[in-house]
Amino acid sequence: MTDKDTDETDLIKKAAGSILKDEIKHLQLIPSVALKLINLTNDDNAKIDNLSRIIETEPVLAAKILRQINSAAYALPNKTTSIERAVTMLGFSIVRQLALNLLLYNNLKQNASQRFNLLFFWQHCLYVASLSKRIAVALNYPDPDLVYTGGLLHDIGKIVLESHGRVTYSDFIVSIGNNKQPTLEEERNFFGITHTEIGHVFCLEWQLPASITAIVAYHHNLPTETSPYAQYKTAIAIVSFANYIAWIQGIGSAVQHNSHSTLQPAVLETIDIDQLNLETLLQLVDQDMQRTQAFYAIQLPGLTTLRATLVKATINLSQISSNDISVAAPKSSSCLTAPHQSLNPDDFIPHTLEAIQKEFSFDRNIMFTIDPKRRCLIASFEWPKSILPTKQPPFEIDINNLSGLLLSCLREKEAVLINSEIEQDNPLIHHLNTTEFIAVPVVHNNKMLGVLYADNSLSKKPLSKQLLPEIEPIAYELGIAIVNARQYYLEKKNAQLDHLTQLFNKRMVNNVLTDMFQEDKSKLANIAIGFIDIDKFKLFNDTCGHQAGDNALKIVADIMRSLTRPGDFIGRYGGEEFLFVLKNTDKTGAYGYAERIRSEIERRGKILSKRFHGHILTVSIGVSLYNRRFTDYTEMVETADQAMYRAKNEGRNRIVLLPDDNE
Repeated sequence: MTDKDTDETDLIKKAAGSILKDEIKHLQLIPSVALKLINLTNDDNAKIDNLSRIIETEPVLAAKILRQINSAAYALPNKTTSIERAVTMLGFSIVRQLALNLLLYNNLKQNASQRFNLLFFWQHCLYVASLSKRIAVALNYPDPDLVYTGGLLHDIGKIVLESHGRVTYSDFIVSIGNNKQPTLEEERNFFGITHTEIGHVFCLEWQLPASITAIVAYHHNLPTETSPYAQYKTAIAIVSFANYIAWIQGIGSAVQHNSHSTLQPAVLETIDIDQLNLETLLQLVDQDMQRTQAFYAIQLPGLTTLRATLVKATINLSQISSNDISVAAPKSSSCLTAPHQSLNPDDFIPHTLEAIQKEFSFDRNIMFTIDPKRRCLIASFEWPKSILPTKQPPFEIDINNLSGLLLSCLREKEAVLINSEIEQDNPLIHHLNTTEFIAVPVVHNNKMLGVLYADNSLSKKPLSKQLLPEIEPIAYELGIAIVNARQYYLEKKNAQLDHLTQLFNKRMVNNVLTDMFQEDKSKLANIAIGFIDIDKFKLFNDTCGHQAGDNALKIVADIMRSLTRPGDFIGRYGGEEFLFVLKNTDKTGAYGYAERIRSEIERRGKILSKRFHGHILTVSIGVSLYNRRFTDYTEMVETADQAMYRAKNEGRNRIVLLPDDNE
């Protein structure tokens, strides 16, 4: 791989990291057994007992394989109960293919709210895999199993985005509308990355064979001659051609799109389709798909129904191509993609308002958020900036005082156009000094999140109700983005907290200390780190039960929380140990803080001694004061730890500071 290829891969990995909820190496999309099957190719070194052993490690898989093999479809003379015998009789390739299909199918879980239909996706992948293998055999390609597996996994990037994206493939489908086939360009605008690129990263992280990686990464755009994947160009072209045939028959991987796919000219330059009897190939694949329905006991969308989509698409295409029919061009996707450029509302909401102004030429755009407790609309964001009449306090409208169309907008969650002729007393007309405005609800899962406002108060250009359906999809995307941002904030916060005490966890403690010690040394001169350890904690668990131990931890955490300044930092370091970091302090201040903690815990412990079977809750505290000899935070933490153990050895329920003199 060249330096250029490495740089491009690194950029793709970075883009993948920004759109996914977790690191891709942690994503459980392909079971480990399936990975073993993928790597077990049909060559001279692949022994039947290797395949049998892999399948036998999964009892459910083994049972389904045996049930299928003993079905009427294979008409075996005698019932077989041995995977090894089944492999011997049916052949390595067929059994491996069945097992791989089952493992991947069982890993797909459809959610009722998903617009990305996993059944369509699965049918598309099976169809492409089956047709790819049939084409490979017809062209005498040496490894038909390779192209089958490649066809099965070619769109794995879509599942990565759907299952683990901060914004999902379902969100993407909604944004482009069901009457369009998603393109790589639209994917890149929406996610910042395409499904082929994120699939490429997935294959690299999971160390899939280079041949499979090549198909996943390049089935929409064949690699150049200098690419390290150029050697797999024929396999890629076969899967690309099969993918094209699936799409033009309406067997798409997302929804039943009323449009055609495109075929790369390079595909026809790589494989000779004149060698293929397409009528026979399609009949054989239809038979494969019918057997698949029986195998999974599911009802796939009928091929006749799907192919009717092709007729509709052809009709639509001919209408669009006609010079006598003008088709309104869709609005640029910048408004729709703007909310997904960040997970920070302070970034993506102004960005969205700016995009709306550019596309619709409104004079003013405002995002009103809803405060449900106070029941008011708050003007939280505006574009252009500084257009609101007052900034302090924020401009807000009491929902209880609303009536007319604006109240209907909130209740019915419908976009409205309001003008002074209809509602002269509307509070927004009065406060914002306009004659008319548009209000579009921002909703997610039928819950009101806010209202998009737009007017032409300066230019006096009239507004039209025809604008409402054009802005509604933008408000929908904004609602998704706001909910995703909130969810991400909660998940991020939860990942930083200890679930029992709700203090920061050890990972967060280490992150804070790492950042702190990267600052200028002069800023470290007045910090202190302290260890707090509950005395004889094991007795609480052994005598009173683990619930009592948990309660003791919560008590210490609550006391620390109540006695700590906002600028300081506290966390649970692990077990019965807590850690605090004090800023802008000295020896006297650090000792005073530690003593307040120690004495309050002792006081509370005496009160609760009966609850803990006579045990009094106390703590030993070790404090480390910053010294220039500390080169890393770990040294300071270790010193605090040593001070805490000295407090233990000197009788517990006391404080020890180290070093004794602040050099």
